Amino acid sequence: MGKGQPLIILHGLFGMSDNWQSLAKQFADYFEVHLLDLRNHGRSPHSANFSHFHMAEDLLTYIDQHQLSNNIILGHSLGGKVAMQFAFQHSSKIDKLVVVDISPRHYPVHHDIIIQGLESLDFTSIITRRQADEELAKYVHQADVRQFLLKSIYWKDKKQLALRFNLSSISENISNVGESLDQEATFDKPTLFLKGEKSDYITDDDEELIFEYFPDAKIETISDCGHWLHAEKPKQFFEIVCRFCI
Repeated sequence: MGKGQPLIILHGLFGMSDNWQSLAKQFADYFEVHLLDLRNHGRSPHSANFSHFHMAEDLLTYIDQHQLSNNIILGHSLGGKVAMQFAFQHSSKIDKLVVVDISPRHYPVHHDIIIQGLESLDFTSIITRRQADEELAKYVHQADVRQFLLKSIYWKDKKQLALRFNLSSISENISNVGESLDQEATFDKPTLFLKGEKSDYITDDDEELIFEYFPDAKIETISDCGHWLHAEKPKQFFEIVCRFCI
């Protein structure tokens, strides 16, 4: 949507492009916005292969097919890891990079309980989102996290609910999600790291590594929000990204 310099937005784990619709409409006043579903998410194809490398190659395919250049890549969480991986491999395709609440370091697996909860959803007996929420609440106590996860429930047919993301592949490859990035690589173009004040995904200890990988980086914090800072503080998020990109 929109016209201008391409702005490609990559969502996080268990998310989908629809989560970014509201912000995308605002960005479309200044950019040509592309909202992508990562593989195994949203309406994109499912695959047994699931890693930063595979998704970076998916992004390259998309950019080449649409003949996009001078791109701004914005990625949140897993999408941020994919964006960084892409920047290392295909820097000539990028003008600026925005990484939202994730660093290049290794993250231990920490989605176990979410995966257990999602795997407990039996859609042969669950026929409403409320029932799914009640079952998921046995594992995931935060209502906002459940609401986010349940956005991926859809009617597979008239009588069958299902999850849009490929839970089996994500579960099997979950260790790939937290892998650190190639320590030999650097990206020397303008890069913005945005972190939530209440989030621990980017810590003070990460800053040295960030500047090692991204020598032209700047790090900004949005106050009073956590990992989903774009949803919690959309106005501040929009203003900071525009100030950096325009």
